[in-house]
Amino acid sequence: MPEFPRDWILPDWPAPARVKALMTTRVGGVSAPPYSSLNLGQRVNDDAAAVARNRAILRGWLPSEPGWLAQVHGNRVVEAAAAQAAEADAVVARAADQVCAIMVADCLPVLLADRDGRVVAAAHAGWRGLAAGVVENAVRSMAVDPARVMAWLGPAIGPGAFEVGPDVRDAFLAADAGAASAFVAAKPGKWLADLFALARRRLHAAGVREIHGGGLCTVSDAARFYSHRRDKVTGRMAALVWLAD
Repeated sequence: MPEFPRDWILPDWPAPARVKALMTTRVGGVSAPPYSSLNLGQRVNDDAAAVARNRAILRGWLPSEPGWLAQVHGNRVVEAAAAQAAEADAVVARAADQVCAIMVADCLPVLLADRDGRVVAAAHAGWRGLAAGVVENAVRSMAVDPARVMAWLGPAIGPGAFEVGPDVRDAFLAADAGAASAFVAAKPGKWLADLFALARRRLHAAGVREIHGGGLCTVSDAARFYSHRRDKVTGRMAALVWLAD
């Protein structure tokens, strides 16, 4: 097997040994600009053959082909065995070698695992899905005590780059007045939103207390991460989690 790509991310969390996880970056593939180089998204107008090759590169590090979701910024959760092309934004797996995968390019990837290594999940938490409860639904779908669930937050648009309007702020404050702490006034009618802080609040509300990761900004590191906010036309990275035998 080739050397593990040094720019990919192995989550730093104390998950059980049979819980495996990784996150790709934009490095290590064959796509041409502006998708250079490891674009895994099929719906961003990249060359289909390049995307297929990129997915094959990733597949070399996985026990099976991921069930790639058709993400819609919602809160639906599906089982990994039925994930392929499903319109959903979170996926859960209990069987070995079923890979939960979500794609991002500024939205927050949230990986979940229980302390006993019996179930894992992944959620695509852009602001719409996060406000709609995708993280809570993913935790609930695991069907274990939330106090025994740990989470890892991957790279996403950082609080210094995520300028939003009142619609975004109001969507969070409607359910949680304390979410105001995750918004800093930037100019009239605009706020800087901390997606990591908002996710932590949602995880805490769902009963999850052990939260790792967070803080890597996709917008500010163009060499390593895709960012739709920064580039408009760009590729997609993947965050993946599964159970080994």
